[in-house]
Amino acid sequence: MDASRITERTYWRTWIALMALAAATFGLSFLDLGMLHVPVALLIAGAKATLIALFFMHLVQERGSIPIAVGIWFLLLAILIALTAADVLTRDVMLRPPASGP
Repeated sequence: MDASRITERTYWRTWIALMALAAATFGLSFLDLGMLHVPVALLIAGAKATLIALFFMHLVQERGSIPIAVGIWFLLLAILIALTAADVLTRDVMLRPPASGP
């Protein structure tokens, strides 16, 4: 694909991919994946955001510092998510309060 021009066909393919990912999100709401539910949902949401940013916001056509800035933003977002997940996973969870009295 020529990066200087996005064709109408590319827009239609992107739209179809977004509809498929939206259907996957809807289907995911009916599945019980346990601890994998949130990571899978975030993966689908990230794929949708990437398609929108690349094609509808025309980042695929950009040259220079804009793609670098977007890449750094994604890196910082990944660090933020990883640190938040590490915090939640390392907390000491008390299932029930200690028994009081005889």
